[in-house]
Amino acid sequence: MPILLIVDLLAEKKAFGEKGTEEIIRHFPNYDILLWAPHVDVPRAYSFGMRVNSPTDCDVILITGSRRNVSNWEPWMDDVAQVIQTCQVPLYGICFGHQIICKVLGGRVVRAEEKTNCISQVFYADGQTVNQLFTHQDHVVDAGQMNVIATANHCDVVACKHPTRPIVTVQYHPEAVPDLLDYALACGDLTKEERAAFGTGVQSLNVAESLFLPR
Repeated sequence: MPILLIVDLLAEKKAFGEKGTEEIIRHFPNYDILLWAPHVDVPRAYSFGMRVNSPTDCDVILITGSRRNVSNWEPWMDDVAQVIQTCQVPLYGICFGHQIICKVLGGRVVRAEEKTNCISQVFYADGQTVNQLFTHQDHVVDAGQMNVIATANHCDVVACKHPTRPIVTVQYHPEAVPDLLDYALACGDLTKEERAAFGTGVQSLNVAESLFLPR
């Protein structure tokens, strides 16, 4: 079976970590799942996948969101950067993953004064407008080698595609489906105010539509 390596940067969280990753891998049927969490010493034990202590051979790599910040670089991020620079397989990034891929490939990430928690319109270069969920404070302001394929009113670099390598990234969280948001509230990963900011939580594009079918 093909192998998906999840760079699992929310491994300490019940909702956006375990349940968010579960939603991601639902779009990779018939893959063996490896989980690498370089930012924590003791990641949560999931009911799926196999934990690994370092990157290994795989067929696809996906870098998740994180509570850490690309704008505040930490030593473990060097290991993730090495993967981004050298991998030859399809590479996908969500939120933090989007930011660190753009940063490593010559871009620039800055921290905004306020955090964004909302569902916002996203404008793709092909003319399509969709509604997607954002929760972030770091922003990509220069995509480096990546081509920008979508923007939003609050964020100029929302989705990117590499011109020659199989890399696609999105700033928004397509894995944050309504059931996940409600679970995040129940387990304490979201406050009532944060959950309310997302309304129904319904998004136009799911994980597969966001990453596998770039505009």
